[in-house]
Amino acid sequence: MSAHHHAVVWVDHRRARIFHIGLTGYDQIVIRSHPETENIHHKANEIGAGHAAEDEEFLGEIAAALQDAGRILILGPGNEKNVLYDFLQQNNAEFGKRVVAIEAADHPSDGEVIDYAKRYFGFERPRIVPSR
Repeated sequence: MSAHHHAVVWVDHRRARIFHIGLTGYDQIVIRSHPETENIHHKANEIGAGHAAEDEEFLGEIAAALQDAGRILILGPGNEKNVLYDFLQQNNAEFGKRVVAIEAADHPSDGEVIDYAKRYFGFERPRIVPSR
């Protein structure tokens, strides 16, 4: 892994896009769930809540990819961002403490995720327009 110190992960139930970000740039990793689950809907008169079990292997791969990150920002459209945070906390409380925020983000492009993370971590300063 590169020398980038912070990470942002956008996650849903099918994949995680992880960006390790630093002053000199970023690296990207994409992790897909095993197996990729389709949306499951509850049907009347059937047993079960209609939810797939969490993919522990998927969550473990994300955790491994975040291992060297100093501060972690988690983004995502649904509940999977909270599931990931809970997984990190349950498996290593110290590791989970590096999560600085969990925020809703529908389906941003890679560039939008990177730009947001750079601003969040302070790598990109707002432009100051000189007064005349």
